[in-house]
Amino acid sequence: MFTGIVEERGEVIAVEDLADAARVTIAGPLVTSDAKQGDSIAVNGVCLTVVDLADGSFTADVMRETLLRSSLDKVAKGDHVNLERAAAVGQRFGGHIVQGHVDGTGELISREPSEHWELVKISLPGTLARYVVEKGSITVDGVSLTVVEVGADWFSVSLIPETLRATTLGVRKPGEKVNLEVDVIAKYVERLAIPHLGSTGRGTEEENTGE
Repeated sequence: MFTGIVEERGEVIAVEDLADAARVTIAGPLVTSDAKQGDSIAVNGVCLTVVDLADGSFTADVMRETLLRSSLDKVAKGDHVNLERAAAVGQRFGGHIVQGHVDGTGELISREPSEHWELVKISLPGTLARYVVEKGSITVDGVSLTVVEVGADWFSVSLIPETLRATTLGVRKPGEKVNLEVDVIAKYVERLAIPHLGSTGRGTEEENTGE
């Protein structure tokens, strides 16, 4: 489990195409300082398992499902990525519950700079829209953010100077893809409520879950 508080920006130093998967090596001195093989590290919000460590970098395998659902299918050598180690028991919980299981991707639509913050608008897939509410939490490229406003197919977030400085969201440009993870609690509530909604619900359980 993660909190969505990015610890450092790492750099992709190698990408190996494995046909139905990929193996990435990422430089991250901070997140590897106490890491060991088998540990979890979130990369742009995607939970990956460390398979190798060397000189302040780690290597992880990215399976086909992850490549299909996230922006890691486009990651290349030299790209910068947001990194976070799994949350430790007893530490302060600064963000929200983040699993590192990306639900889909959005596209950065626009940026509106202000003196002390920046308003960023991001497209929202229809399959995820019902889980996003104003003042609720959402994870964008591994960053825990509070939703400012929600439209039919978009949402906006405000980025403070520290987020702009410390994460890749500070340099993302309109048209670029970002990873989205909605609040897992909302998904569980929906799943539990569906059998009791009857004709007033959002379709059948099979329609909602894809089963």
